[in-house]
Amino acid sequence: MGLPILPKPEKPLDAVHNGLSFFSKLQLSGGNWGCEFGGPMFLLAGVVITWYVTETPIPWSHRVEIKNYLFARANPEDGGWGLHTEGESSVLGTAFNYAILRIIGIEADHPVMVKARGTLHRLGGATNAPHWTKFWLALMGVVKWDIVNPCPPEAWLLPDWLPFHPWRWWVHIRYICLPMSWLYSRQWTMQETELVRELRNEMFVQPWEEIDWSSHRNTIADIDNFHPKSWLLNTANWVMVNIWQPYLRPKYLAERAEKWVAEMIDMESENTNYLGLAPANGSMNMVMYYASKGPDSDEFQQARKVIAENLWVNNEGMFCNGTNGIQCWDTAFAIQAIVESGLGEDDRWRGMIIDALRFLDSQQLRDEVPRQYQEYRHPRKGGWAFSNRFQGYSVSDCAAEALKAVILLQKTPGIPQLLDDQRIFDAIDLLLTYQNDTGGCASYERRRGPEWVEVLNAAEIFENIMVEYDYPECTTAVVTTLTLFNRHWPGYRAAEIHSFVDRAVAWIKTAQYSHGGWYGNWGICFTYATMFALENLSLVGETYSTSTNAKRGCKFLLSKQRLDGGWSESYRACERHEYIEHPSGSQVVMTAWALIGLMNANYPDINPLRRGIKLLMDRQQPNGEWKQEAIEGVFNKTTMISYPNYKFTFTIKALGMFATRYPDELIV
Repeated sequence: MGLPILPKPEKPLDAVHNGLSFFSKLQLSGGNWGCEFGGPMFLLAGVVITWYVTETPIPWSHRVEIKNYLFARANPEDGGWGLHTEGESSVLGTAFNYAILRIIGIEADHPVMVKARGTLHRLGGATNAPHWTKFWLALMGVVKWDIVNPCPPEAWLLPDWLPFHPWRWWVHIRYICLPMSWLYSRQWTMQETELVRELRNEMFVQPWEEIDWSSHRNTIADIDNFHPKSWLLNTANWVMVNIWQPYLRPKYLAERAEKWVAEMIDMESENTNYLGLAPANGSMNMVMYYASKGPDSDEFQQARKVIAENLWVNNEGMFCNGTNGIQCWDTAFAIQAIVESGLGEDDRWRGMIIDALRFLDSQQLRDEVPRQYQEYRHPRKGGWAFSNRFQGYSVSDCAAEALKAVILLQKTPGIPQLLDDQRIFDAIDLLLTYQNDTGGCASYERRRGPEWVEVLNAAEIFENIMVEYDYPECTTAVVTTLTLFNRHWPGYRAAEIHSFVDRAVAWIKTAQYSHGGWYGNWGICFTYATMFALENLSLVGETYSTSTNAKRGCKFLLSKQRLDGGWSESYRACERHEYIEHPSGSQVVMTAWALIGLMNANYPDINPLRRGIKLLMDRQQPNGEWKQEAIEGVFNKTTMISYPNYKFTFTIKALGMFATRYPDELIV
C-alpha cells in the first residue's frame, strides 16, 4: 500500500497543511515527537565496550542491527569511520567501530573488516588514537594504561576557590572526568580474553609486545588532533606521570580522592535515574559500578537497566543517540511552527497540539536538586530537559523554547491551560538564573571558570569544552521567551526581565561577525544562529529598516542565497568559523532558517523570499514530507549531529510565516 498522494500546492499554506498531514503521523502516543539524535560515531563504542567489559549479554537483535548500522555508515572510499556520519575516516572512528564489530561477532577476515583494518593501519594504528579511544581500549586491555594521559581524581580535592577546579568545568567534561578519573586511578582492566588477544594483533602496525606504550601518550593522527594539547597540559601530564604518581602520591590521598569521586557519581546517578547526563558518562559510570561494587550491586543493575535508553533504531540499524532522545526540544519547535503559521486555532490540528502541550506539561522538572548536591549542580525546578524529565537536567534554551511553546498555546483561544501561573513563574525564575556577567547565556548553567582553563583541554577532538561559554542560540532563546512572557504577565519581575533583555541584546550585538552573521554552536552554523539573532532583534524593535545590526544580518543571508533560491551550509563552517557551502547543494533546513530570519527582520523585498519558498515547496514530496538531506547540528565545533525533525518544524514554520505575511501569493 503506497503513501497517499496529496494535491500539489500552489499556496504556501497548502504546503504547510500537507507537511503537517505527514508530520502528524510521526507524533508518538505520548504527544511528543521523539526522534533520533544521531551523528557521532563514537558513542556506540562506549555502550558496546561497557557491555563487553562488564560481561553484560548483548542480545542477538542488537548485534544484527549494530552490524547493519556500522556497515551502512562505513565510508565507501576507504571503509573507515569518522568522528561523525559525514566525517572523514579517523583513528578514533575506525578503531572504535572496528573493535565493537569484533565484539558483536564479525570475523577479522570479513571484507568490511579487512578494508577498515587497512585504513586503520594507514592512519598509524590504534597507538595514534586520541585520549578518548585509548581510555576505552585500556579498559579492555587492548592497550596498556601507560598510553593513557593522566586523569587524577585528586584534582577534586583541590581547594574550591581555584579557578581551574573541576567543579568549575563545563558539566559534560566534569561528569565524564569523574568515572574516568576513578578508573584511571585504579588502572582497572577486564580479565584478558581471546578476543582481546586477537585485537592486539589486528589494531596496530607493530607487534603489540614491542610497543613502548608510554612513548605514545601524545601520539595522535593529524585527522584526530583538532585541538592539540597545550604545552602547559603536556608539562603537567609529564610531571604527574614521572614524578607525582611514582614517587609523591600518598596511598591515603588516592583512596580519599577515589571515595569522593565515587560519592559524586552516586549523586549524578540519583539525579539522572542512573542514566547519566549523556551516554558518554553514563557508560563509564556503569563500568565504575561494576569495578567498584560488583555485578550484583543495585547501582550496577540500575545502570545496566537504563543504558539502552540512549539507543535508537532507524532504517540503517542501531546506533547511540547523543542523549536519551530529543523529545522536549522537538515538541517545542513543532508547537511553535504550528502556532506561528497561524494554525493554532485550526480544528484539524487542535488534537495534535493539545497532546503536545500535555507532553510538555508532564515533562516540566517540578522538583529541585537535593540541597546536598547543589554545590555541583545548577537549579532545575521549572525547567525542561533536552529529552525528558527522566534525564534530570534543565538546559537554558530547552527550558526557554518549551516555555515559549506553552505560552503560545495557552494564550490561544480554545486551548486548555494545563500549567498554572505559578509553574510559568517557576520557569521564568529559572531562566533568569542563566545569564553570565557578559549578558550572554550558556547552556546548562552560568559560567563558573575563566576561558583560559581551555589550556587544560585534553580531549583533542573537541574545542571549547572546559567551561561554559556564551552562545547566541541560548541567549536568544531565553530573551525571546522572557519578552513573550512579559507581554502577558507584565507585573512579574518586570525590572529584572527588562535588565536581562537589555544586557543580552547588547551582548548579541557584540557577537555579530564582521560579515553580518552570527556563529552557531549547536546548529550549522551561521545560517542557524543568524536566524535566532534576527528574531531577537525584532522583538526589541530592531528590524531591517531600523537597525544596522539587523540590516547587516539580512545582507549576510542574502549574500549566501543560491541561484536556485536556497541556502547551503556545510559542517565545515563550524570547524573553520567561515561560511562554507555544502557540496550537495541547497538544503531545505538551512533555507528555512534563512527565510525565517529574513521575515522576522521584516526584510522588505519579497522576491528572494519567494525564491526560497519555491525551493521548499518544490522539495516537498507528494505525500507531504521532506526528505532527509545533509546533517544539521553540531556539538563542540567538530561533532555533527542529526536533527531529522528540523526538516519539518522549521520548513513548516518558514512556509507558514510567509503565508501569513503574503496570503494571496501563488508559488508556481
